[in-house]
Amino acid sequence: MMNLAIKPRSEPRVLGGLRKLRPTAKFPSASVLRRLRPSEREQLGKLLTEPIECVVDPTFRRSTAWSGVMDTPSPVETLARPPAVEPNPETAPAHRPTEVLSAEAERELFLRFNYGRYRTVHLLRRYHGRRLAAAAARELLRWESFTQQMRADIIRANTSLVLAMARRSRNSGVELTELVSEGNLALLRCVDKFDVARGFKFSTYACRAILASFSRASAKAARFRAHFPATYDPAVERSDYLDQKRERIELDCVDELRQILFDNTAELSSVERRVLDARFSLDRETGQAVARRRTLDQVGVLLGVSKERVRQIQNQAMHKLRAVLEQRWLAAS
Repeated sequence: MMNLAIKPRSEPRVLGGLRKLRPTAKFPSASVLRRLRPSEREQLGKLLTEPIECVVDPTFRRSTAWSGVMDTPSPVETLARPPAVEPNPETAPAHRPTEVLSAEAERELFLRFNYGRYRTVHLLRRYHGRRLAAAAARELLRWESFTQQMRADIIRANTSLVLAMARRSRNSGVELTELVSEGNLALLRCVDKFDVARGFKFSTYACRAILASFSRASAKAARFRAHFPATYDPAVERSDYLDQKRERIELDCVDELRQILFDNTAELSSVERRVLDARFSLDRETGQAVARRRTLDQVGVLLGVSKERVRQIQNQAMHKLRAVLEQRWLAAS
């Protein structure tokens, strides 16, 4: 572990606090971009277009203290392991974390994380208003990869905090998964803002933000229940209302059409009646279970005419039936 001394809170800090930079450096040349992988080009685009934050520490100015920081192992590997002898199950907590990040390891991890962002900001400032060179673009991506790895280590070491707080929360009406999701978002925001030089543990700083996110989720759920007091139940939801209405109209039309055919209100000829009867099985006996429809060729053979002639007779008969049916519906409405 690197020996990085942090000044006490009582001593004035020469350089520190949250810094924010809006990059003005320009993209490297097209030949340099072609040598990068698609993921690297996407990452480089974010670095050159989105603001970047950094919590600066006075030790960052001493380059000797940070030489070889990328080659040293992550402090996550020094996590305190649980004791070999398990405690009494009756007195042990139900969800005891298996690994705990010590204060020293946490302090170094955050310093490494912010140092990676510090080097990124410093490099972007050097190319203020200028096009990035190939070596600068590769170095920028190296420091960004290092920063993201440190961020992942911090989050992995503190995810159990969100779950533990969500389980102990008494926000009734909010699902546990939703609380965990909101708490994880708050945890991500806290990682970017936390200043380790203030002397507090990260859990102390993050707990307030996580509890605030739980309160916002509870208020959001309360507003939702005020607008929708009844719980949605798919079993009683009549989502097929239009289908049922359309089916009733179709049944009414079928009954009306049968009455028109029975009274011959459309004044169909005998040939037209025979074509419709054979084509749509209207000539089947009463009580017949299966209605077999004939094709145009079969009806043509039955009547001794061509297939095209059967189609013409059918269309003419259907036109007459449609006209009478529409007239009745208009009169009824």
